[in-house]
Amino acid sequence: MTEEASSPEIPRSLADRLAHRVEITVPVRHNPKLAAIIEAVNRHDHLYALWVAANTTAVHRLQMSDHGPVHVRIVANSALRILRLLVAGGIVPSIVSDYGLENEDAEIVVTLAALLHDVGMSIHRIGHEDFSLFVAQPILDDLLEPVYSAGVRTIVSAEIQHAIISHRKGGQPLTIEGGVVRVADALDMEQGRSRIPFTAGATGIHAVSAAAIESVRIESGEIKPVRVRIKMGNSAGVYQVDELLRRKLKGSGLESHVSVEAVVEAETETKLVQRFEF
Repeated sequence: MTEEASSPEIPRSLADRLAHRVEITVPVRHNPKLAAIIEAVNRHDHLYALWVAANTTAVHRLQMSDHGPVHVRIVANSALRILRLLVAGGIVPSIVSDYGLENEDAEIVVTLAALLHDVGMSIHRIGHEDFSLFVAQPILDDLLEPVYSAGVRTIVSAEIQHAIISHRKGGQPLTIEGGVVRVADALDMEQGRSRIPFTAGATGIHAVSAAAIESVRIESGEIKPVRVRIKMGNSAGVYQVDELLRRKLKGSGLESHVSVEAVVEAETETKLVQRFEF
């Protein structure tokens, strides 16, 4: 569990959960617009309360894995890392190729989509991807207005919402940025942080395979711009990688740009699988 979801049985008081915030940090580098937006995110009381509500739905009511500020911070950092590796490999973000904006604007798209993709969980798990769109809209207006003119803000907001809806099952993103967020969401799996729902304390394949994932690293690839390297303590982790990550990568539009390598490095296991790649 995480800072935000420490006890599914006895939630901390609302006042305590709202006061003891998880700070959102990403490597803004030389992107002052992104830096300004992250500062605004960390001041946004309404957004943080939505993350608390989303996590209440997920952890306390459905006994699922974390869907709060820790999760979205991980996804945002993964999305930025993937996008920057793609750009370094010569891939042009869709907001650049289609609208003539900058790579820095694409970074804002993937970061905010990652931070807002699960806010619909504050309403219900079922259909949460759709709910996230209208829940996110006023927040996007708040965050983007100081940075963009009205017309550009409309385009950036639409691209963010496209990336949000693209993370659902069968999402079929039409942009590079949507594909990035879709894949990044699936990469929050190390140390048992499964994106596949399972009941707390269960010993089924979902729980066992999630516990087998020790680390996830996003690296520059030799053949493809991005290589995801997953270290497993047990070959049961292959289920997690194949069932979740492969499904999210398929149809993301990034299949030709991202490779995945999952390796068992435990010394004591009877290794049914030594290496798994796609």
